[in-house]
Amino acid sequence: MPEGASRDSAMAEISEAPTSSDPPNTKSEEEHFDPKTMRKTKPGLKRLFLTLTVFISFLIALPFLLKSIEIYRAPLPFEDIDLLSTEMEKNHLLFPCQFQVVFVNFDDITAVNELGLLIDSHMQKLTSENSPPCGACGNNVTVAVTIDSNSNCFHSESGNGDSKWQCGMLNGFDKVNDHDEDFDEYLESVLDSKNRKVYTVVVMNRKQEDVRTVVGKYRHAWIVGNDSVEKAVEKMAEIFIKVFVNGGKEEGSIRGEFMPVGADGKVVLSFSLLNSDPHDWVYDWDFKELDEILLAPVVDALRPVADISVESQVLYHTPKSSYSYWDDTQGSYIFSTKDLPFFVNSNEWHLDTSTAAGGGQKSCILYVPSAKECPLKLQLPNGEISMTNGFISPMWGGIIVWNPPACVENFQMQHLSRHKISSEDLKMISEVFMGQLRQLFGLKSESLYVGGFATSVLLTSDKGFAEWELDVLSRHHTCFNLLQCGTTLGSLSRLVQSLPRMIIMDEIGKQVKYSLEAAKLSLGNVSLGYSDASAVSSRKARELAEDAFYHPSMMSVSYYSFEHCFAVYSPFFLPVSLHVLLAVMREWKRYKVENRKYLAWKVKVKVE
Repeated sequence: MPEGASRDSAMAEISEAPTSSDPPNTKSEEEHFDPKTMRKTKPGLKRLFLTLTVFISFLIALPFLLKSIEIYRAPLPFEDIDLLSTEMEKNHLLFPCQFQVVFVNFDDITAVNELGLLIDSHMQKLTSENSPPCGACGNNVTVAVTIDSNSNCFHSESGNGDSKWQCGMLNGFDKVNDHDEDFDEYLESVLDSKNRKVYTVVVMNRKQEDVRTVVGKYRHAWIVGNDSVEKAVEKMAEIFIKVFVNGGKEEGSIRGEFMPVGADGKVVLSFSLLNSDPHDWVYDWDFKELDEILLAPVVDALRPVADISVESQVLYHTPKSSYSYWDDTQGSYIFSTKDLPFFVNSNEWHLDTSTAAGGGQKSCILYVPSAKECPLKLQLPNGEISMTNGFISPMWGGIIVWNPPACVENFQMQHLSRHKISSEDLKMISEVFMGQLRQLFGLKSESLYVGGFATSVLLTSDKGFAEWELDVLSRHHTCFNLLQCGTTLGSLSRLVQSLPRMIIMDEIGKQVKYSLEAAKLSLGNVSLGYSDASAVSSRKARELAEDAFYHPSMMSVSYYSFEHCFAVYSPFFLPVSLHVLLAVMREWKRYKVENRKYLAWKVKVKVE
């Protein structure tokens, strides 16, 4: 036998020998064991534990990730904002008003309470003609009546003890019709309306043909003449509602275009003297004198309504844009009201003297025409020449065309000299500027009020505004400011709630909080009838609301929106998180399969 064959047979004998010696039960187990459905050892948890550890670490890190990319939002009082906004939009702001009527030398009147009710009913009729505007009195009024006759003195029950008229105060005062200013000052010394805030109308029964109605520069008026009680009641009701409450305006409320105060409560009065052609003549002015005559009293009087600052400048080479023509009848160059929109030369007139004024800058222009168009006069639509030779543009300012005396002189011999506007001319110019400033604030510049029952003479004040006119401005600006405050805060509230990724800094939260506090303080002053204090608080509330809405940090929402955040973090976290999640699912599935195999083998062993 060959050697290789013998070696193979020996190896076969060795491998088969153990087989013949295996126990019979082991052989049967191996014959029934299926490695595809069974396993003899318990599956390990190491791989599942590792994948779960990685997955749990991701879950633990998720809050820290969300905290790191969290948008800071200061808490805002949304309910208070909505309450203020809704209240200002639905309900008109009405002030309490106290009226006092004094009948002097009316011996036939004794029923003072019935007379007070009659006056109140006439006032209600005038109020009900139109819905009471915001800033008016509405039905929140009290009327006190006093009968001051030679033999009797009666007071109505609704009168206030501190402000009751003391009978006999006008005995011996005969210069009523001759000196209105003196009588106005005398009534103020008696009534003290500056501190008591009571509007008074004095009716004096005198034997004279005409009946005069005068409205003073404080908070009182008087009617003098032989007038019946019924007519006097109609006139005084008209004075109370149309003059003292509505300011002599038919619509009763100052419209938005006559609100020259900026959102920050400031007004910059920019006075400019424009020399159209300095080759003809050059004029200058003593602005300090103009400030003392006109501006200082106005700034102090309007302090509750606006924070006014004054600037001045002198410009040269400032021709107007509109055309004018020579009129032989008038002996001057004429420009009409149709040319007014083109009068201002925005290319040559550099009027923006203050960059911080914003929308509160008002221009007051004194235009000196050149010799080629001098004298230059404004023709009204009715064909007459304007007495003031000036005009206003609402929300912009006013312009006065001043024709210098050199118009009729030989200007070629004087064109090199520098002239100064005289004090007389400067005083006349200041009066025209005052009338324009009154119109910019929504008041009339006339000294007469033509009503339905009487024509009243309106006395002018040295500071440009009567006390009752300042009350009208304070009430209307309070209403306007609170309405704007509610609208601005309401818009801010809706904006913040619609954009959850908007950053709300603590400064914005404080501004909103202080704005609401100022608005509530203003409403409290309104309920007490403090018009000046309510105007100051409302101005502060509007300023803070505007500052919060236009805060620079509010624009950051455009650079850190949710889409931006998702685009930054998703390229890294999304693939990694997906692979970790799939690994956990795969390992869990594998563990369940292997564990079923082990359990199947154990059941098989127990059965056998």
